[in-house]
Amino acid sequence: MDFGQNRMPKMYLLLFSLYWAQGLPVGFMTHALPVILRSQGVSLAHIGGFGLLMAPWAMKVLWAPFVDKFGHSHWGHYRSWILPTQFLTIFILIILSFLPIHSLNQPIYLLCFFIALLCMNSVGATQDIATDGLAVTILKADQQHLGNMFQVIGSRLGFIVGGGAILWAMDWLDWQNTFLILAAIVALNTISIWRYKESTYQNRAIDQDKEIGHKDAAIDHTQGIIQAEISIVEKFKSYLNYFFENKQMRTWFWVLCSIKITDGLTGPITKPLLVDLGLTLSQIGVYITMLGAVAALCGAGLAGFLLKKIKRNRALLLFAILKLISLTGFAWLAAMHEQSLQVFAMLIYLINALEDMTSAMLLVIILTLVMQYSRSKHAGTDFTFQVSIMACVSGVLYTVSGVIGDYLGYLNFLSYIVIIGVICLIPIYRWMINFK
Repeated sequence: MDFGQNRMPKMYLLLFSLYWAQGLPVGFMTHALPVILRSQGVSLAHIGGFGLLMAPWAMKVLWAPFVDKFGHSHWGHYRSWILPTQFLTIFILIILSFLPIHSLNQPIYLLCFFIALLCMNSVGATQDIATDGLAVTILKADQQHLGNMFQVIGSRLGFIVGGGAILWAMDWLDWQNTFLILAAIVALNTISIWRYKESTYQNRAIDQDKEIGHKDAAIDHTQGIIQAEISIVEKFKSYLNYFFENKQMRTWFWVLCSIKITDGLTGPITKPLLVDLGLTLSQIGVYITMLGAVAALCGAGLAGFLLKKIKRNRALLLFAILKLISLTGFAWLAAMHEQSLQVFAMLIYLINALEDMTSAMLLVIILTLVMQYSRSKHAGTDFTFQVSIMACVSGVLYTVSGVIGDYLGYLNFLSYIVIIGVICLIPIYRWMINFK
């Protein structure tokens, strides 16, 4: 199937808008929500419990095969999932706009708020499966780095709006109008997928399947019957064989298991460190969250440019090293805090911006490689499975990192994280050797 050059900007705009839409609730959950809850008198214990809201993103691999297998042919396979989830997100945001924010310190309202956000995250995770599957289907190999650049840019823009801008807006807008505006933004980003015709690209995948031949089709049918009779565990083992079928895939699997270790460990640490350094909530909302997101956008663009110049295996190692260097900046800030030394706010902003920029660069190459290792017939499942491995590792470490950091202190813990980050370069190097 020939993708005309005139269609390419529309394709990237489509991916940009979809990832922007799903970045809004994630940005709200990870950046704005803790501040809002605390401002309403919610206890730290309850705020910590809201970390469970991200569970659907780690568990989405469980229903990813369902999204891959079932879809409406008239609307387009993945499009038939994306449109309903977009509308459901809009609906939930409208419901949240009518929730009395000043009553969130009451258990019943807090529970309703939690359930609504959990539903929105479940819907968002499902949309992400379908969007990732669509991206894998429509992007050629030489287009993947640009597609993932627009993905990261779109999601980071969602973080800016949902995480930083919402805190700023709530100073001059009320709760209801703020969430209605968020719903309007998601609705605006639905226009591109509404006008998009997926069938053209689905035909490409169908044609590829036809080229396999009747013999392979018969084999697949027989295998399907056999697989229906074996247990879920056996099905999962069979699926995992793809990631262990050769040395390159085995080493890539260990990269997936290790690449997000430092993110999980630093997640609950950096924001409290910035507070203890004397930054106000408004400074964190504007100069940390929003400026950091802008730096991430620049990092995503830079990564997209560099991936045209250097090989993907070298890019992964380079970006991982740059990310590690940025983490040493936070270790230095921890040392300043431990010695009770004053640090200029602008320097703190720059260190945080550097970390956000290098994180985005690393994310672009990771997602590009995840897409490369996703098979067209199992696009959503393969992509989601790989992302879920990283999310599970990061999520588990996130839940225990706060306790460890409280015990060791900022400086010792961040120093250990930097050392762990150096060790995590070993799986990347081993994978580089086997990269083709």
